[in-house]
Amino acid sequence: MRDCFGREVDYLRISVTDRCNYRCLYCMPPEGVVKLSHGDMMTLEEMAEVVRAAAPLGIRKVRLTGGEPLVRRGLPSLVREIRAVPGIEEIAMTTNGALLAPMAAELKEAGLQRVNISLDTLNADKFARITRLGSADDVWRGIHAAAACGLTPLKLNVVLIGGFNDDEIPALAALARNHPVEVRFIELMPMLPGAGFGKEAYLPCSVVLEKVPELVPDRTAGVAQLYRFPEGAGRVGLISPLSHQFCGRCNRLRLTADGCLKPCLHSPEEIPLRGLHGEALTQAIKEAISRKPRQHGALSCDELSEAGRQMNQIGG
Repeated sequence: MRDCFGREVDYLRISVTDRCNYRCLYCMPPEGVVKLSHGDMMTLEEMAEVVRAAAPLGIRKVRLTGGEPLVRRGLPSLVREIRAVPGIEEIAMTTNGALLAPMAAELKEAGLQRVNISLDTLNADKFARITRLGSADDVWRGIHAAAACGLTPLKLNVVLIGGFNDDEIPALAALARNHPVEVRFIELMPMLPGAGFGKEAYLPCSVVLEKVPELVPDRTAGVAQLYRFPEGAGRVGLISPLSHQFCGRCNRLRLTADGCLKPCLHSPEEIPLRGLHGEALTQAIKEAISRKPRQHGALSCDELSEAGRQMNQIGG
């Protein structure tokens, strides 16, 4: 199904929970957030019902997000239900990777096809600082487990933060030189007031090309501009929501853990889906697609997102 601006909407991101085992600086305040009660969250069956209603409208790809999706019990059963929906061609997941190692094989067997894993730094001390609670060793175990069981092509998400990890750009990019992975540098988005980031933190992705000049253009894939090393094993992706707005290529909807469909990440507009079934649910999804804006508002250090929620509640 196409929106009012001719964009084909074929991608649904589902936040299966607002909870997370980390407290990343750009995602949550240090004290965490007020968590949804069990009764306020969509059940896994409700999420699967939304997918069954969305697939006939043209949704072909589903991504499970959070919070941290692996803290949600029963996730493999949800994957199996989504995999059984006619028309769904791809099921992926974005995770911090900390809980992935013991679950990777079961998720693969259930039908999960690939994962994106957050990895903002290669330095263990800096990793603990940016996540507030995390251990880099856990994430590396998750990365190796994902690769071993075929949750590939594996993508590593790096939020680019000036003064924190910009000195590691060559080393992070080099992972794609030596391994068949896609390292994706993502511009820091101004989601949280008082997150402690100054203007120097908001770097354009062009700095990656300045620091790694041997990268050559490859292709465009969704919202990412892809580059490669000559003779490299993988690719480097640049995702630039601030410096190069890509709204004209946006093909996605986002379902929050409490059952609201967001036509745009950076808009406060939401369409409640809980309690809707059959034709009423189908019409609500159609409405969300028709209400996708042409583009979101300005984003910068001084111009915060109008999302109305924190990132852990939306799923990115």
